Amino acid sequence: MAEHAVEVAVLGPWSLETSRRFWEGFRPTALQGQEPGALRTTFLVEADWSRAEAVIRQDGDHALLALSGSGDLEAAATQTARFLAIDVDGGGWPAVGDRDPVIADAQRALPGFRPCGFFSPYEAAAWCVLSQRVRVEQAASLRRRLVAEHGDDGAFPAPERIRGLDLGLPGRKTEYLHAVADAALDGRLDGAVLRALDPAEAVAAVQEVKGLGPFAAELVVVRGANAPDALPAHEPRLEEEVAARYGDDARLPVVAEGWRPYRTWAAVHLRALRDERLAATSG
Repeated sequence: MAEHAVEVAVLGPWSLETSRRFWEGFRPTALQGQEPGALRTTFLVEADWSRAEAVIRQDGDHALLALSGSGDLEAAATQTARFLAIDVDGGGWPAVGDRDPVIADAQRALPGFRPCGFFSPYEAAAWCVLSQRVRVEQAASLRRRLVAEHGDDGAFPAPERIRGLDLGLPGRKTEYLHAVADAALDGRLDGAVLRALDPAEAVAAVQEVKGLGPFAAELVVVRGANAPDALPAHEPRLEEEVAARYGDDARLPVVAEGWRPYRTWAAVHLRALRDERLAATSG
């Protein structure tokens, strides 16, 4: 097994601890067994669908990435930076808070937080299929089963593996997962390609994959490709949070104009705070 170390200069505010705190509660790909001062995870490298392990540490405004695996570890490092959103120049992010008091409050509550969660658009799309018409807990259980039975030592099953399996999933989930796998193998769910497109064009392209509707396509682009300035248009919980914080008459597209060019970041901040508040209330 080869090893590869990379040091990434992170531009703008970033806290590994704050990001990890959010990710540990992100049920689709929740982190477990973490050590203090580091983030450790296992994922599929979309360049060659090999398994890679990553250990990320923070040294001031630098991220120290330690990759190991048998595949393309340079691609794995690039992908790691993308799913942690540390490849984005966040130098202008504080200015969003300067002009929007609601976002300023969110920035103070989550200092240095950057969106993270899905390792790739492929895994985001697979989650969308698994979570259709079932509770999040059920979808997470299905995902864990796939990883345990068909994955590569903790990594989600590669698309070629998924495509060849009769998964025995409820409804049309197997059919749709096969379609997602085909799209990934064809390069239609490539993270770098989707990130380079205008967000609306990227969403439209993802919707061409069987089984992925508007909400799912937005999730794939916003949280899979980790596009920094994509605004979900089919996210009712975000709209509810905007109404709660900005007033009942507030409209998400209008409010979000002040969030450019970090509309994804602002939206994820508000959703993360909403989820934490609801969890505290229910607990």
